[in-house]
Amino acid sequence: MIVNTDLHLHSNFSMAVSKWMSPSAILQGCIRKGIGAVGTGDASHPVWRKAWDEYLENDAGITIVPTMEVQGEGRVHHLILTASLEIAEAISDRLAPSSRTIHSAGRPHVALSGEDIARIVHEEGGVIGPAHAFTPWTGIYGKFCSLKDCYNDESPDFLELGLSADSSYGAGIPELKDIPFVSNSDAHSPTPLKIGREFNRIDIKSESPAAVIESVCRGKILLNAGLFPEEGKYNRTACATCYHQFSVLEAEMNGWRCPYDSGTIKVGVRDRAEQMSTGPLSRRPPYLHTIPLGEIIQKVLGTSLPNTRKCQALYDDYIACFGCEIAALTDAAPEEIAEVHPGVAEAVQDLRSGRITLHPGGGGKYGTFSLQSAEN
Repeated sequence: MIVNTDLHLHSNFSMAVSKWMSPSAILQGCIRKGIGAVGTGDASHPVWRKAWDEYLENDAGITIVPTMEVQGEGRVHHLILTASLEIAEAISDRLAPSSRTIHSAGRPHVALSGEDIARIVHEEGGVIGPAHAFTPWTGIYGKFCSLKDCYNDESPDFLELGLSADSSYGAGIPELKDIPFVSNSDAHSPTPLKIGREFNRIDIKSESPAAVIESVCRGKILLNAGLFPEEGKYNRTACATCYHQFSVLEAEMNGWRCPYDSGTIKVGVRDRAEQMSTGPLSRRPPYLHTIPLGEIIQKVLGTSLPNTRKCQALYDDYIACFGCEIAALTDAAPEEIAEVHPGVAEAVQDLRSGRITLHPGGGGKYGTFSLQSAEN
C-alpha cells in the first residue's frame, strides 16, 4: 500500500504556530494536500495528546502517528515517532524529571544528551532521529561532527533532512550510508501551503502507525519530496541579522562576524553538507523537488499573497478536479491541468522540467523562486 506521509509538524502549544492548528484542521489540510499518514506533532504535551483521541479513527482514513520534537543538550532537536499515544505518554513521563517545560511547551527543552534521550525512547518502544539535521542553530550537524558524538551507542533510526536540504546533501556522508532519510514539513499552520510541503511516499503493510514507522526505519521509502533546498532559510552561509551571504572562506576571513553590521555569520546547510561529504554517494530514493500549488497559482495570477480569494478559488477548482494537490502536481497530464487554467499548466511544466530561477535563502531568511512562464 502506497501512502504519502508528513511526520513532523507542531501544535498551537509551540511557539509561532497558528492559532488555527487543531487535529480537525490538520486532517482537512491533509485531505486537500493528499497526505495519507500524518504525525500529531507535540505528543509530549498532555492536552494535545488528549485532543487527538477522537481523531485516531477518522472518516478520511488518514493514519495518525504520534510524534514529538524535543530539544536536548546543545540545543539539538530530535524527532520522535511512536506507535501509540500511550507510548508517547510513557516517553514524556520518562523525560519529565529532566524538563521544566515537558507539560507546558509543544517542543520542550530536555536537559539530557542525545544518547540519554534516545535510550529512553528506545526503551519505551519509540524511534528517534535528528530533526532538520543540517540546520545551523538546532540541527545535529550544526553542533556535532558526527552522529556518534551526539548519540554515542544509541544509534538514530532515521535522519530528517530539513527544508534547506534534499537527499543529495547527505548521500556523500559516510556515516549516513545506511540511515533512511525523511522529508517532513515542520508545519506551523494547517493550510496545504505548509502541511505536506515536504513529504515521503512509502510502502506500508497496513494503515497503522506501527506499519508507517516500520517502513520508515526499514527504508521502504519510494520517494522523498520537498522544496528546492535553496528555498530554505539556512541553505547558504549568511549573516543572521542582515542576511548578506558569504562563501565559507569569506566568513572565516571575517571571523564569522558580518563586516556590515557585526552580526553572526552562520554556516549554510549547503556548505556544511559539502564539508562532511567525504565518501561515495549512497543510493537513495528519487527526490522530487516541488512547490506548493498555492504558491504557483499566486505567481501565475500575480497576486500579493497565495490566500487571496482569487487564488483560493482557482486552488479549489484544482482540488475538485484532481482530488488533492499532490495528484495535480505530480500525476496529472499537462493537458488536464490546462483545462482548469492554461497558465498554471505552463508553470507546472516549468517546475517539472526545472525551468525555475532560484534565489537562495540563508541566515534565517527563506529563499524565493520565479518560474519562466510566469515571468513572460
